[in-house]
Amino acid sequence: MKQTMTLRDILTALAVVVIWGVNFVVIKLGLRDLPPMLFSALRFGFAALPLVFFIKPPRTSVKLVLIFGMFQFAIQFTLLFTGIKLGLPAGLASLVVQLQAFFTIGLAVLLLGERPKVLQLVGALVALGGMGVVAANLEARATLIGFALVVLAGLSWAVANIASKQMGKAAPISALSLMVWASVAATPPLLLASWLFEGAAAWRLAAHNFSWHTLWAVLFQAYPNTLLGFGIWSMLMRKYPTATIAPFSLLVPVAGMLSAALVLGESLQWWKIAAGLMVLGGLALNQFGGRLWDMARGRAVQ
Repeated sequence: MKQTMTLRDILTALAVVVIWGVNFVVIKLGLRDLPPMLFSALRFGFAALPLVFFIKPPRTSVKLVLIFGMFQFAIQFTLLFTGIKLGLPAGLASLVVQLQAFFTIGLAVLLLGERPKVLQLVGALVALGGMGVVAANLEARATLIGFALVVLAGLSWAVANIASKQMGKAAPISALSLMVWASVAATPPLLLASWLFEGAAAWRLAAHNFSWHTLWAVLFQAYPNTLLGFGIWSMLMRKYPTATIAPFSLLVPVAGMLSAALVLGESLQWWKIAAGLMVLGGLALNQFGGRLWDMARGRAVQ
């Protein structure tokens, strides 16, 4: 497993970050016409069809594909969409869900035996402090519940990251194949959950309100965000150590909060900026702290 990322892979990871950041605005717009579970089901239904008829299942454990599909797609996005629906601003949601980076590192330590460096742990604590700033400044009860749901969405994403790493141990697998068949695994449970919990009346209302804007939101979710974004992310997670890749996702809030401010008119209060800076500081320590420390030690020895 490579330790140092190539420039091409760094730029690729940053492109995914931009797509995922803007996606939170798309989610907010789509939730105006669709209930959360149905929105998720449509997203992954489109991601699966028609490619499932042309792409073979990934050459890996069926169990791992099911785990990945349920935690990366069905559970994570049900929690995330519901949290935003309950009032958590799209920009803040893009920040809070990035707790997945720290959940992933923790699970990798517990389950895979990986050992992050001390400065990476310090970076995690700094960014976690930023999340504390967010929690301290949320007032409405529904918004606090939304915050908690998005935190759990981050944990669900972390479980999927570990499953993705386990898949790549035996042999390389197609990222596109994984995304398509994980979408197949996620869609039926989401449709069933939507029918049981959101109800037929919500489906009828969604059909009545469905427009070209709604279709665009679903298609953006399905293709650039799911198939392209998560496909690339899964590939990078198998190629590099968890502590190298996971912190990149902490840049998603930069794109998310800026796009939410520009498109949705969400305000950027001081505490949002402070929380974002703490998260970025944590990312810097995670990504570059170890290298800078090694360079400083090398100069000291000379």
